[in-house]
Amino acid sequence: MAENRPVFSRGNLTLDVPMRMFEENRTRLCEALRTAEGYQPGSVVVLQGGESEMRHSSDHEPLFRQESFFHWVFGITEPDCYGAVDVDTGRSMIFMPRLPESYSVYMGALNPPEYFKKKYGVDDAYYFDEIGDVLKKDKGPLLLLHGLNTDSGNYAKEAAFDGISEYKTDNKILHPAICECRVLKSDLEIEMLRYTNKISSEAHKELMRQIKPGMYEYQCESIFQHYCYYNGGMRHVSYTCIGASGSNCSILHYGHAGAPNDKPIRDGDMCLFDMGGEYYCYASDITCSFPANGKFTHEQKLIYNAVLKSSRAVLAACKPGVNYADMHRLADRIHLTELVNIGILKGDVDEMMKVRLGAVFMPHGLGHMMGIDTHDVGGYPEGVSRIMEPGLKNLRTARDLKARMCLTVEPGIYFIDTVLEAALKDPAQSEFFVESELAKYRGFGGVRIEDDVMITEDGVELLTDVPRTVDDIEAWMAGSASAQ
Repeated sequence: MAENRPVFSRGNLTLDVPMRMFEENRTRLCEALRTAEGYQPGSVVVLQGGESEMRHSSDHEPLFRQESFFHWVFGITEPDCYGAVDVDTGRSMIFMPRLPESYSVYMGALNPPEYFKKKYGVDDAYYFDEIGDVLKKDKGPLLLLHGLNTDSGNYAKEAAFDGISEYKTDNKILHPAICECRVLKSDLEIEMLRYTNKISSEAHKELMRQIKPGMYEYQCESIFQHYCYYNGGMRHVSYTCIGASGSNCSILHYGHAGAPNDKPIRDGDMCLFDMGGEYYCYASDITCSFPANGKFTHEQKLIYNAVLKSSRAVLAACKPGVNYADMHRLADRIHLTELVNIGILKGDVDEMMKVRLGAVFMPHGLGHMMGIDTHDVGGYPEGVSRIMEPGLKNLRTARDLKARMCLTVEPGIYFIDTVLEAALKDPAQSEFFVESELAKYRGFGGVRIEDDVMITEDGVELLTDVPRTVDDIEAWMAGSASAQ
């Protein structure tokens, strides 16, 4: 019998997401808080959702996307809301803005709190101006969100409202508890990530079929975004699309406002497309590297296969208990070994590892947590320290892996002039280079292969599904019926 409970859906082509997912999230959070050190009975979690904003000084309202912690707990798509959860009982409450009559003229129906109670499957719903009457001052403290995002360096925003100073508050125990809950995905969250990867993988494949030399990078970005929205209901992408070709492939976060995927793609260029669609705030993060004309040159094949070898070695090694920093080191070692085989480097790989030569070719980290945010929370909880060595210091988590973690695995080899010049001037690193061979790859750009995975009890589930071997990529881009 079908579940007669509210769902989020963008129609019959998309994934139905039961509001039960957020109910389960709230239950998990309450269980974690009740066993946390310093928890006081009667505590109530209070979260403030994202606020509606205008673009600079104009009256233009950018497309709203919910604050991630608030979304994880309540699944609410509207701005300017608050939510509360009684930790002892699990009872959930949401507080919606009381909108003016003019809202109905420009924005649609003025729905009462009861409408949102049914829409989101919560226990109670009120107008926000009733929050002081609903939350009890004589119970336990209000648990507020305060903590550092170790990727951005920004702090989560604590809920604030007029009169909150009259309540007992605690901003210590909520953040670590909710972050750890977000790290370990529920069954329904894993289904979300399978869906975002399925649609985004198909979008990458569609792009690989359509790309031709002479197109602009932004046209390829447009193909990807159109596919995700048209076929998957993904109004948002997870992050600014990176649509690099040629030497731009060595710019790790290409695609920003100053370099907006605007180069014409040339015959013979290597392309690096790092793009992911987002559905109901859940992310995907996929990078495909391939030649624009569908046929690898000898040099492109050598570098691509070196990265593919490290990618598949990491996927084979990941399982619960494995330290992710060790996976980064594994990728570095394979890259260096392959670069020796290619002839770009010479010497002992162990000695190269000691001077962190791998970071010259892969200055970013191997991967990161993934979920509601592309760089999801929980990478460096208390007790896990960042390793302050080249390359490793940019790794977004150095945790031991656990089942139900979702991460990216994204090794890459890049030829970045500024990084190479610094290494060639460093006596500890320069002795390993064969400069005549290295010169052949100046301006090459780079290769990155990025997959999304879920850690299982004994390995990984690969969520991403795109052509990965040289033969499969060439066959797919040629339109071969046997590809994939």
